[in-house]
Amino acid sequence: MSEQATQETMQSQPPATAPAAKPAPPKGIVIADSAVGRLKELLEQRQTPEAGLRLAVKGGGCSGLQYSMEWSEKSRERDKIFEKDGVRVFVDPKSYLYLIGTTLVFEQTLMASGFKLENPNVKAACGCGESFSV
Repeated sequence: MSEQATQETMQSQPPATAPAAKPAPPKGIVIADSAVGRLKELLEQRQTPEAGLRLAVKGGGCSGLQYSMEWSEKSRERDKIFEKDGVRVFVDPKSYLYLIGTTLVFEQTLMASGFKLENPNVKAACGCGESFSV
């Protein structure tokens, strides 16, 4: 095939388009405004403004893994620390692997109120919502 014919063939074909890329999930832990407000209230009540909320993932529950939340007066040596408007969340390195891209929110409804983790890594959860698997 001549060089001119090759160029004409290439020009007559529509350009290949790459598939649309999905937006990358956020790295780290996102602290929603609702969670910031409630955490500030709780820290003021405890009179421990330097403390933070510790998030962890532990084995257990009917789906294999479950979340743990507790107060921590300070971060530990290898913790990942996420902060928004003066509120801090501590996560140990092992738990962080399961929580990348998670959003911490505070929900208040007529039936219940509490913190909720919206975790994009969850593949299955139990019916009660207390445990999950990835």
